[in-house]
Amino acid sequence: MTVIPMLVLLGPAGAAAQAGVARVGVAQAGQPASPDPALSQSIAPDQPVAAGPAELSAGHVDIGPRYVDGQWTLLIHDDAAEPVWRDPDRTVLRVTEAAVQTVPDDPAYGFLGVSAGAPVYVVPQVQQADVVWVGWNTQDPQVMQTIDRGVTLELAGVEGPGTVTMYVQAGTFSAPQVLWRSTEPPGQSMWVEVNTHTHANWVFTEPGVYLVAVRASADLISGEQVSAVRHLRFAVGGAATTDAALAAQPRPVEATSAAAETGDDAGSAGGPSGWLVAGLAVAATGLAVALVVVLLRGRAARRRAEQERSTGAAR
Repeated sequence: MTVIPMLVLLGPAGAAAQAGVARVGVAQAGQPASPDPALSQSIAPDQPVAAGPAELSAGHVDIGPRYVDGQWTLLIHDDAAEPVWRDPDRTVLRVTEAAVQTVPDDPAYGFLGVSAGAPVYVVPQVQQADVVWVGWNTQDPQVMQTIDRGVTLELAGVEGPGTVTMYVQAGTFSAPQVLWRSTEPPGQSMWVEVNTHTHANWVFTEPGVYLVAVRASADLISGEQVSAVRHLRFAVGGAATTDAALAAQPRPVEATSAAAETGDDAGSAGGPSGWLVAGLAVAATGLAVALVVVLLRGRAARRRAEQERSTGAAR
């Protein structure tokens, strides 16, 4: 299969932040894209949780589990300047016009569900200087000390004007591994091994405000089970305002998940052959391969953990 890279259409930087909202995009448009220099990052135990609202329009951010006042939750880790954790209800992930790419006339891209030539907004797997770079980690020190091997991250629901797809891809000629798709029922889950730091491609088919519900669940070494659902707030396109994204009220999310309970692995949403974000050069290909290796290793670790728990319960 021939993979045709998509063209990046650089546009205006997007609407300015609303009054009283910190704007945290430190990377400047026009700088060359670069892969993550620290996928082996570590997170200090004393990094604070920021109190105020913020718009993140560029730079490196991760979603990840964290304990706050002894309670398990899911926060946004922002290290664009001084590393801090942020409350998803008070944080807007802005996807500017610099993220626009055009779907090529090739059936390999049919899984997007949009016509050839249509514009889509892409948060890439490999960092682009003027687009927010959204990944995930399981590296909070207290999380690493208390969880039993890993965390299940689950797409619990999406509200927005279009569809959202998240996938990883290892190199120019490899088919993507689709992780989450909003066109599938909620409950698509992926297992993330402890001390993991990973990025993926996020594709939004229409501009506007999106609320992406993510559930983070884990078995603790104490035998306790913990779970929390938080909504990521994306403002996609220049016309989507930060105020609207902060004011959006999400629908309730079901308390249980069939996918998490049955132990579905990463890629449970299916993996139609697909596309590659433009500009994945040879240097970036090694990074992409490493990300898929991390995911596959996590799947094996989850199976081992489930087998050991089953063996222990049978004794």
